[in-house]
Amino acid sequence: MERFGLVGLPNAGKSSLYNALTGGGALAAPYAFATKDPNIGVAQVPDRRLLALAEMSKTKKTVHASVQVVDIGGLVEGASKGEGLGNKFLSNIREVDAIVFVLRAFKDDDVPGPDDPLEHLRVVEVELALADLETVEKRLKTASKAARVDKNATEEAEAMQRAYDVLAEGTPIYRSNLSKDDREALAPHFLLTNRPVLAVVNVGENELDRIPAEVARVRAEMCPPGVTADIEVIGMSVQIEAEAAQLEENDRAEMLEALGLGDGALATMVRSAYHLLGLRTYFTTGEKETRAWTFRAGSKAPECAGRIHTDFQRGFIRAEVIGCGELLEIGSWTKAKELGKVRLEGKDYEFVDGDVTEFRFNV
Repeated sequence: MERFGLVGLPNAGKSSLYNALTGGGALAAPYAFATKDPNIGVAQVPDRRLLALAEMSKTKKTVHASVQVVDIGGLVEGASKGEGLGNKFLSNIREVDAIVFVLRAFKDDDVPGPDDPLEHLRVVEVELALADLETVEKRLKTASKAARVDKNATEEAEAMQRAYDVLAEGTPIYRSNLSKDDREALAPHFLLTNRPVLAVVNVGENELDRIPAEVARVRAEMCPPGVTADIEVIGMSVQIEAEAAQLEENDRAEMLEALGLGDGALATMVRSAYHLLGLRTYFTTGEKETRAWTFRAGSKAPECAGRIHTDFQRGFIRAEVIGCGELLEIGSWTKAKELGKVRLEGKDYEFVDGDVTEFRFNV
């Protein structure tokens, strides 16, 4: 299961956000390093399409797609040199597929630490970039030597040099001008800043009107003109979302609606992180179960079948496929087949987000 890590300075709201996402019981306290060892939980990916399909099929069981969430201890200035949780903190980040920065923008005299999200962003980005710079500097010498005797190693060595130049300026790789090929060449080195990033700007519960301005400030800093980055920025009051998450579904919806928050920012955040990871969803539906299955964008039919069971991939024959929206308009899988709307797709078919399918296989 793909995972994203919550990263930020102490008292930014990471553990409260983790609890809201996963229903976990992480300690959320107004002092540094309340979280020393990472908390790991699972968050469902909200999807109205899944619920609509379950209602259409009058299904007995509904299963959402999900991702792992890792609540990582607070980062402090000097972490790359061992301050705070130091190397332990950095090693925990290396184990996640995408990073969620939690940036504090709420004022509270009882909670120590800066309340400017740009200051939080500055410290986090500098420390991660410095840690990557040290890693690249060590490996660049080895890569350069290998390139002298092996032309196949030249591409990696050149990518490492370009990464070094970027990091030496304090710029994280995720918002640099490094090409996609360079970033793929660097992937085996598990650099901290060579992965997608989502920034959550955490405002106070009475400051929801500040969200657009604070999000705009952070986005302008993270996505300067001319840079195409794997970055998304959203705003929320983690306190409100955490309180709403503890309520029953109907009460939660009523509370969020009363505050003008629609489905709530948690749903937006999880969907954003899911898509940043390059993840997409297809569905299976019937009376017994309606389920959302996760696949990587660009995956072909046999690989998607393998998400259910390896036998499905090994003995793949074909996939019967229809788009979710079209199926819901028709009203049933049986009727869709009768109308000839369900397509037969072979091994070369690339699944699309929202496909509804049945696989045919023989082992």
